[in-house]
Amino acid sequence: MIDFNAIPETHLPNFKGGEGELVAAMSGDGLCRILRGRLAPGHTIGEHCHDTSCEVIYFLSGHGKMILDGHEERIAPGLCHYCPKGSFHQMINDSTEDLVFFAVVPQQ
Repeated sequence: MIDFNAIPETHLPNFKGGEGELVAAMSGDGLCRILRGRLAPGHTIGEHCHDTSCEVIYFLSGHGKMILDGHEERIAPGLCHYCPKGSFHQMINDSTEDLVFFAVVPQQ
């Protein structure tokens, strides 16, 4: 069981070259990284490649967009973004509210 409410949040400025900061409560065992993240309005996670693993992101609240291999996807609560191993993606909060998500990155 992972209790994200009991995990201190980490502030990661300019994460992956993005604007602003990613705020995340993170857990991992060396085989898988699991996190609950938050991007404030106007903040981004920069474009990066998942050259050694995939990533699954489930959106809990807020709106924004993902760019996966150059293609834009609008994101909203209840949607799930999948970035396959070898693909590039980035996250952009272009709304007026926090974008909150749950992400899983298995180590492959």
